[in-house]
Amino acid sequence: MAMWIKAPLAILSDEASGGLVVEGGKIVELVPAGHQPRSGYTEVFDASRHVILPGLINTHHHFFQTLSRAHPGGRDQQLFPWLANFFPYWSRLDSGMFRLSARLALAELLLSGCTTAMDHNYIVYQGIENATDIEVQEAQAIGIRATITRGSMSLSKKDGMVPEDRMVQDEDTILADCERVLSKYHDRSDGAMTQIALAPCAPMSVSRDLMRKTALLAEKHDCRLHTHLAETKDEEVFCQEVFGYRPVDWLADCNWLQPRVWLAHGIHFNDDDCARLGRHGVGICHCPTSNAVLASGFCRTLDLEAAGSPVGLGVDGSASNDASNMMEEARHALMVNRLGYESTERITHRDVLRWATKGSARCLGRDDIGEIALGKQADLAMFTLNEFRFSGNHDPLAALIHCGANRADRVMVAGQWRVLDGRVVGLDQEKLIAEHSAAALRLFAS
Repeated sequence: MAMWIKAPLAILSDEASGGLVVEGGKIVELVPAGHQPRSGYTEVFDASRHVILPGLINTHHHFFQTLSRAHPGGRDQQLFPWLANFFPYWSRLDSGMFRLSARLALAELLLSGCTTAMDHNYIVYQGIENATDIEVQEAQAIGIRATITRGSMSLSKKDGMVPEDRMVQDEDTILADCERVLSKYHDRSDGAMTQIALAPCAPMSVSRDLMRKTALLAEKHDCRLHTHLAETKDEEVFCQEVFGYRPVDWLADCNWLQPRVWLAHGIHFNDDDCARLGRHGVGICHCPTSNAVLASGFCRTLDLEAAGSPVGLGVDGSASNDASNMMEEARHALMVNRLGYESTERITHRDVLRWATKGSARCLGRDDIGEIALGKQADLAMFTLNEFRFSGNHDPLAALIHCGANRADRVMVAGQWRVLDGRVVGLDQEKLIAEHSAAALRLFAS
């Protein structure tokens, strides 16, 4: 059935002040202010209390880390000691814990207005070999669009690296499972609900040979490639000491300097790095909260975007962010970038909303989501402004960012309501919190 979402309080579209018509999971008409739809419709939703955004798109996360929030072993640490403290605990994860962590992360993202979730899961070892399958199942069950990566680590303590030995796999096993999940789940069609990307973890935990073979596999299956890069100064030093060159040179040596790739963090780039990445269309997922919590540094978002790189947003893992909230991430992006660029004019609420929607879609290689436009998927995040924090605002769209919106009232994915009145449809939220909390205690039990 066709639905007219009528007369929103505000909407992130200059052509839809009177609302939009949704049919068959897509946006089929934009309605100007004061007009009726030209097309037929059988249902009307009065959106006069709602500010409507395109569904937000998360481009970097680690779902399993929702079990590690605010843990004393990771608080007030920088990345390398932080990882060294957490890896022994994460090596204890079983499939039940892993499933609960994914379910909670997906629900939390949905409630923040996120309609496309991405996870960079590199936790695949004996006992949770089906980690990718679990995440796909959970995303399908909750009704969120998803890009799930088949991550990998092949180097561990025995190789002088940080991961526990039992957390890594040999490269043949990794590549075979990448083939399996791509063949089983990767949907390249318009409006796809599930896509697979390949995501070796980082220069410190995978070989160049694995990176090169993964790039060939991505070309064969027409999927995206993702990894961490240039997150810390320690990583830059590591690349220079071990490989003899900078992180972007490592990327080029691995045949990853290409438009199929998007990178997490991308902090420690010089002018030449930004120009090369932009020239090759490599995307960057900006993770402002995690970068600030771990004191990793400042991502040169504007320089990268000007050079030609798509820039998106990601919440990163909940052990470094402690939340899976895309609206909070957008607000933090505004603040961090104004500080970093020492400018109030160069970064506005519209810039960070663009990164969280259209920019993130470009990072994922998608042109069917991220905008309120004709023919795009009907993925919408709708917010009410009936809290003290919004009282007195004079610009509802700007108020979402400046006044700190963090929970959507309604969320639509592919034309279906997935959040109603601030609750995930069909999910017992209280039960999930109880089960997830118990799993976190088990994981960290001595």
